[in-house]
Amino acid sequence: MLNFSLTSAHIAGLLAMLGALVYAFGDVLLLAGRADLARHPKLQPHAALLSGTERMAELGWPRLMWGGLLGVFATPLILASLWLLYSGLAPAGPWTVWPPVLLFGLGFVLAPFVHGSFIYLGEYVQALDRLAPEAQTVLVGMVQRHKQVMTISYGVLAVAILAASLWFSAAVALGGTRFPVWMAAVNPLTALLAWFGLRRLVPALARHLEGAGFNIAFLAFFAAATATLG
Repeated sequence: MLNFSLTSAHIAGLLAMLGALVYAFGDVLLLAGRADLARHPKLQPHAALLSGTERMAELGWPRLMWGGLLGVFATPLILASLWLLYSGLAPAGPWTVWPPVLLFGLGFVLAPFVHGSFIYLGEYVQALDRLAPEAQTVLVGMVQRHKQVMTISYGVLAVAILAASLWFSAAVALGGTRFPVWMAAVNPLTALLAWFGLRRLVPALARHLEGAGFNIAFLAFFAAATATLG
């Protein structure tokens, strides 16, 4: 018979899974599907700059707003995962537990800024779609600067999550944690790679869950960590 005792760490894992699910839903609201640029001739000269965000030209304000806000509001739930990870790694010592927990924490704190910024990017895209070509110059510069800020933020976030994922896997592989050793193969990076493979096998997922891969990977990671925590 399966004997599973629900601890505070397991509850934290369940909260984190809910947070990742809400984040992913926000991603879908913002980015699922693609706008047909043929319907938006004013955006066509800027296709390279927009690089997929032209989808937001067709979003209503409630969808754009809640797509961004859901991720912001889900962040406290995601932060609960830090207790799950701390509880699982702590028995192996401070150099095992603190670096990945703090790095994951850094990534999670930066995430709502990046996610919420899509609201304003969507506003820029929609304004660009309404302005006459000769009046677009100032707004194009704003989009370029906004995307530069988002790229820097994404870069720091990605480095933090990558380093945390590798540290987590190395710590689990060395033993002494409450996670089974095979969990070393499961981290947000490997879960994201698995998601990319699944998308290729089931192309419909790319259409309906566009933009949500990062948080789907976290959902899988949190689920595995919660289920396997000894």
